[in-house]
Amino acid sequence: MLKVFVVDDEPLARDELKYLLRRSKQVEIVGEADCAEDAIQQIPLVNPDLIFLDIQLSEDSGLDIAEKLKGLKDAPAIVFATAYDEYALRAFELNAVDYVLKPFDEERIQQTLEKIANIKQIGERGAVPAAEVSQASRTGKLAIAIEDRILLIDVEYIVFVGAGEGRTVIKTLEAEYRTGDTLTLLEKKLPSNMFMRVHRAFLINVNHITEVQPWFNATYNIMMKDGSKVPVSRTYTKELKNLLGL
Repeated sequence: MLKVFVVDDEPLARDELKYLLRRSKQVEIVGEADCAEDAIQQIPLVNPDLIFLDIQLSEDSGLDIAEKLKGLKDAPAIVFATAYDEYALRAFELNAVDYVLKPFDEERIQQTLEKIANIKQIGERGAVPAAEVSQASRTGKLAIAIEDRILLIDVEYIVFVGAGEGRTVIKTLEAEYRTGDTLTLLEKKLPSNMFMRVHRAFLINVNHITEVQPWFNATYNIMMKDGSKVPVSRTYTKELKNLLGL
């Protein structure tokens, strides 16, 4: 079972979250706190796997607590549980594995617990060192800056990411987004087992490939599930062939 610690200065919100967590029958609640001082003192003693952490505490910031906990030898995973969505980017910069909004939804809490359990299993198998697991791999969400807001995109629905004309385009199955984030930055954020570089200006989600069309000079075009056509340069042809077994 996952060992969980809850930090929230609102007793009713704390009780509601504990109730939903217990209903999952997947966790043991090993402690709770309503302020930063108590949380920082207790957490190293009970060594939880996961902390549900409110961002806006009465006298403290959950973000500051998360920053301090990063220094622990066996740092727990952190889920920010808050009524405010404007802190999402900062939360993910602190390597939060999820960001859950109040009022709490039982199904949403269950999704979070399943995500944490999968990450814990990967760590126990030693398949992927924690430092090499991208943020999007942990959360299933890609956080991008668009104008004056932070948008969270479901990674599985991203078809490709392309760079051009000073902006980066993120194409999903249903929409298209333009951001000032560079292609290189997004490549680091996205899970490497799902996305691959096929051109200096394109990353593709390999799960959305439908067809590979030979082009000229040993290059290819890739047809994607949404009808998009993405070029493959000679530099990445061998890697693509190896991936697809061609």
